[in-house]
Amino acid sequence: MLLQRLSVALFAALGFVVAGLAASSTEAADKPSGQIRVGTFNVDATPPLGSPVAYAAARKIDDPLSARGMVVLGAGDPIVLCAVDWIGIGNTGNQIWREQLAEAAGTTPDRVAVHALHQHDGPRCDFSAEELLASVGLGGRNMDVVFARQTIKKVGEAIREAIANAQPVTHVGIGQAKVDKVASNRRLLGPDGKVSLFRMSSWKIEPRIADRLKKSSDKEGYRLSPFHPEEAMAAPEGVIDPFVKMVSLWNGDQPLLCLTYYACHPQSYFGQGDVTCEFVGIARNQRQEALNGLLHVHFNGAGGNIAAGKYNDGSPELRKVLTARMADGMRRAWEATKKQPLTADAVEWRVAPVQVPPREILVESELEKTLHDDNAEYSARSSAARKLSFLRRRKAGIPIDLTCLKLGNAYIVHMPGELFVEYQLAAQKLRPEDFVCMAAYGDYGTGYIGTEIAYSQGGYETSPGVSNTAPSVEKALMGGVKQLLQVKD
Repeated sequence: MLLQRLSVALFAALGFVVAGLAASSTEAADKPSGQIRVGTFNVDATPPLGSPVAYAAARKIDDPLSARGMVVLGAGDPIVLCAVDWIGIGNTGNQIWREQLAEAAGTTPDRVAVHALHQHDGPRCDFSAEELLASVGLGGRNMDVVFARQTIKKVGEAIREAIANAQPVTHVGIGQAKVDKVASNRRLLGPDGKVSLFRMSSWKIEPRIADRLKKSSDKEGYRLSPFHPEEAMAAPEGVIDPFVKMVSLWNGDQPLLCLTYYACHPQSYFGQGDVTCEFVGIARNQRQEALNGLLHVHFNGAGGNIAAGKYNDGSPELRKVLTARMADGMRRAWEATKKQPLTADAVEWRVAPVQVPPREILVESELEKTLHDDNAEYSARSSAARKLSFLRRRKAGIPIDLTCLKLGNAYIVHMPGELFVEYQLAAQKLRPEDFVCMAAYGDYGTGYIGTEIAYSQGGYETSPGVSNTAPSVEKALMGGVKQLLQVKD
């Protein structure tokens, strides 16, 4: 079971992973030696006005978007981590990002992790889905290909510069703090074990969104909080991970950058094309300014079934409140940071390629029929294109790489899709004496990824329209996580 406590496997001599990993896991062939160095980058990723973002065309820029991260040198081939203020980067979108960043860094794509933060007024990126839409005369409505490729190119150029200016790393810092009154579980179960109350990112939802979800809820048999706002506010937070976790790299007493991880949908209000990095991005930027420009890279954790719905009414004023609460948690995680020496032999990169099972109801011929149906709504046709992109990659046997960066006793696990928080909590239980962080929203082609039991509980997140994975996805992903963290059943 997902939350079962598992025994911890012993590390190999010198703290470096050698023979003994399954054949599906890959690592650099050469043992790291010498000094670890890190280079940082921060590139503007704001779409031009008129460019498509998640649910509308960009009509104004409230806050600029960024693609930021680091390049780690000295632990085998270079390692790249990149966080992007977009709603999702999936299928060949994720593939091309990783390939081109790898080329810029002089490494291989399996040593690059690219993750979206999932802001709902940010761009989408799926080149294969866009090609399918263009083939039926719908190109340019799902994504701006020229802008996406220009952004990837700029990030590649910034990575080359980051490598040229890389600094020595002597210490790693770890810290965490509880974030108060932000996260709440979107799926609350009734006495029968089924989803009985569903919260979105706010307990007030625009009528057009509410109507669409109401139709889905009637079909799936669950209730929506827009019609029971008093229940949504009064209900408990449910299963969440309340902590923001921080990892920082240092050269002596000089901090070089910090990375944070928090599991929650980052929406306060959205949907009109007012581009913003949302309350998590604004809080990140405030903390970066407070630390005199120290690069702050934030990753969204396994927040697929987590949002601010209990504490958010969708008003502009609440964005400021959520930002303040998020920034306060980040500040306290920084203040709680404890440093420890970091040597090259304590840095590892692990890869577990996983065959993610597609949902049985994804039928290629039916998706093609919808894609080519001129009478179907655009939303249905664009969804069919993204699902086709995902299904064809799975049928071709193309795996999704789960990866892990080990920095001393800190483990950063990189996962795909809109992952349920239970995966993050389970990963932490696998190594209870260590510091385990999780970044989700890697390959976005999966859509939502529930636990096995969640698919029988009903609810929006595991409905066929938004989750492309079969219930057996839990076994596949947790097998990969155990491999990355080197634990045995």
